[in-house]
Amino acid sequence: MSSPEIRAEAPSRSADDRGQTSVEFAGTFPLMLMVLVVLWQCALIGYTYSLAGNAADKGVRAGAVTERIWLPGGRERACEEAGRDDLPEQWRGADIDCWREGDLVKAEVELEIPLLFPGGPRIGIDVRGDSVAAKEN
Repeated sequence: MSSPEIRAEAPSRSADDRGQTSVEFAGTFPLMLMVLVVLWQCALIGYTYSLAGNAADKGVRAGAVTERIWLPGGRERACEEAGRDDLPEQWRGADIDCWREGDLVKAEVELEIPLLFPGGPRIGIDVRGDSVAAKEN
């Protein structure tokens, strides 16, 4: 008795299934781009917060140890200059305020968050970094 020959045939693709992957990719590509843009903007917001805090720290440290106390506003001026010097060029327009309260030097730095790339348009939201240090003689 001979056994019947069994053949495994690949399922035939119908003509209307061709290109389905390309269509799905084209449909989801804008969504993937939007997610990447949102993630990039979030990273830029975090970087701006980091810059504001670091500029305030550098500024208050310079104001606390400066030797230019004989100048009117010498500590405050040193604080503002050091805070501004530490910022990248695209954020140099920061609002930096430094002042003394007793034996403390305080600094507050406000930066505008850029939209999508540094040096570009701003989104109109400011971030603030503050710092305090004891005045050194």
